[in-house]
Amino acid sequence: MALSISSTALSTFPNTEKRHKVFPERTATWLPRRIHTNAKKGVSDVCEPLPPDRPLWFPGSSPPEWLDGSLPGDFGFDPIGLGSDPELLKWLAQAELMHARWAMLGVSGILIPELLEKMGYVENYSWYEAGTQEYFADPTTLFIVQLALMGWVEGRRWADLVNPGSVDIEPKLPNRPNPKPDVGYPGGLWFDPMMWGRGSPEPVMVLRTKEIKNGRLAMLAFVGFWFQAIYTGQGPIENLMAHLADPGHCNIFSAFTSR
Repeated sequence: MALSISSTALSTFPNTEKRHKVFPERTATWLPRRIHTNAKKGVSDVCEPLPPDRPLWFPGSSPPEWLDGSLPGDFGFDPIGLGSDPELLKWLAQAELMHARWAMLGVSGILIPELLEKMGYVENYSWYEAGTQEYFADPTTLFIVQLALMGWVEGRRWADLVNPGSVDIEPKLPNRPNPKPDVGYPGGLWFDPMMWGRGSPEPVMVLRTKEIKNGRLAMLAFVGFWFQAIYTGQGPIENLMAHLADPGHCNIFSAFTSR
């Protein structure tokens, strides 16, 4: 990316001699360091790699060489070296991204119905026992339908991971540039109608970092919801209200006390 930027910028001068007079023996080093640092190793050409002085999970530590700031949410955390293989790192990044998105949907699906129950719009709601309820079809039918639909979607996602851009469904419209194929971020008219992901690389990296950070928080939140449901038999909103009413006795430590 840095080489293309520098060559484009220097090409505005009319001839080579004048270019070397202005930038003697310097071609790309005049660019801001954060633009060209590790750019050649970036997983995506849409995002601008983070600078070397980016925040790290442990202040003062040194990130491993394979975590070079090109991935959203890269804070240098890989204590057992799972991402040392470049191909495995790409797969792990996509796996985390998908789990993060499912966790955000799952947490929303837990909190919103419980809030609606508190408001009187839903009766006898329990996310922990939602799978035992009777719906418009029997559990076996729902499972088969979900298995078929999810299998098709995951198959398409896997094909895009193996061959980026092979499952592009973006309509070809005049005077509308199509987004570059970027695994995990389909964008376009269907997934990015506001075109937030088509700006300059730095804001795109900021948005993607926010997404993965919220997704990581959602994964932790779901583990907390699961813990609460097992030990208290209540939902997260109900637990929160009880904690606010009596924080000294209704907290995480009360789950380990005898009842």
